[in-house]
Amino acid sequence: MKQTLKTTFAVLAAAACWALAAPGFAQEAPKPMRGADVPAVDQAPEAKKYLGGKPGGQTKVARTFSSQPPVIPHAVENFDEITLEENQCLSCHGPDVYKKKNAPKVGDSHFRDRDGKVLPEASAARHNCVQCHVPQVDAPPLVDNDFKGDLVAAKPAGKKKN
Repeated sequence: MKQTLKTTFAVLAAAACWALAAPGFAQEAPKPMRGADVPAVDQAPEAKKYLGGKPGGQTKVARTFSSQPPVIPHAVENFDEITLEENQCLSCHGPDVYKKKNAPKVGDSHFRDRDGKVLPEASAARHNCVQCHVPQVDAPPLVDNDFKGDLVAAKPAGKKKN
């Protein structure tokens, strides 16, 4: 009986506190994040055409920081979709054909699992190339920016520092 009485008083006290606090919350209307009401919905920008044509015909785009995945400097619209069974990117960039195709080799990091163990084939986690690598597009920046990047990363691969 005493426990029931204590519980009843606790519930009544909580309800009284909530009832006293609730009017204070209702008086303040939420403020928009932009600082003012926006009369029109933002329009999506028009779709941009990807640059590049036949693979090998474009100059490589310099990276702006050391661990940035390189962008794809050629067209990819006519490429087959990447599936679990097939990845057309590896037909030129795979470790066994990249020299014949005069294409950059898939990075060594793609042949390691998440524990760092070297794998005989590309890791399944790295199989979908366009998950990190994107085709180059000619578009102005959405906002002004003076980012210069890491000059070390802009050096061509394979050249050693002196």
